[in-house]
Amino acid sequence: MKTRTSKAMGAAAAIAAIAGSVPLAINAYADPEPQPKPAVEVPDPQGDCDPFKKAVPNWKALNEVPVSQALASIPDISTFNAAVSGGLNPEVNITSVLDNGPYVVFAPSNEAFAELDPGQLDALKADPAALTRLDYYHVFLGLLGPEDVHGQRPTQEGTEIKVEGKNGDIKVNDTAKLICGGIQAQNARIYIIDKVLDPANPPEPLTPTVDETSTTTTTTTTTTSETATEEVVPGAEAPAG
Repeated sequence: MKTRTSKAMGAAAAIAAIAGSVPLAINAYADPEPQPKPAVEVPDPQGDCDPFKKAVPNWKALNEVPVSQALASIPDISTFNAAVSGGLNPEVNITSVLDNGPYVVFAPSNEAFAELDPGQLDALKADPAALTRLDYYHVFLGLLGPEDVHGQRPTQEGTEIKVEGKNGDIKVNDTAKLICGGIQAQNARIYIIDKVLDPANPPEPLTPTVDETSTTTTTTTTTTSETATEEVVPGAEAPAG
């Protein structure tokens, strides 16, 4: 006669046999392998860009950083970078604005600032309002390459600049010539120019041409004058008495 212990052992052995005969289903989830970022083709800037490329050998990497970092990475525009980042006057730092682009930035070279009239740069340093106005006059909204940047455009300062030409032959406000541009930053296109633009001497604003035919309707009012003729009846003469 089997005991309860032997029955329990037999049941346990049966369960073990069944478990051994049925494979366990295990769901394994592996993290997906990170996909490489697609290569971004950074076009060559236009103009006399050999000095720029020599000074900034990793210039294509500027495409991955905001414009404030890109400006700070170009040695030939260190004065302009100081003007927009608080270096000339701690009260004037517009880098956070520029980093919220997209912007086209015309950055005068260090030599361009050196050509200013004596004392003019010192006057800008001492006048935060004038320096801010100068900074914003060199910036307008957009992401335009050398083929498309031409036109007359409103700057962030409020008045217009005039950009003529394309590729390596670009002129701004009839005086400043392109040295090298447009250098790609993450949110901007940078154009190094050989003159400091003067917001006090903007180009004549464009006058919109309206092709409309103005129709003038002339209303002629005819007034009818009525002449009332009063017929006078001579009175009867009194009879002679």
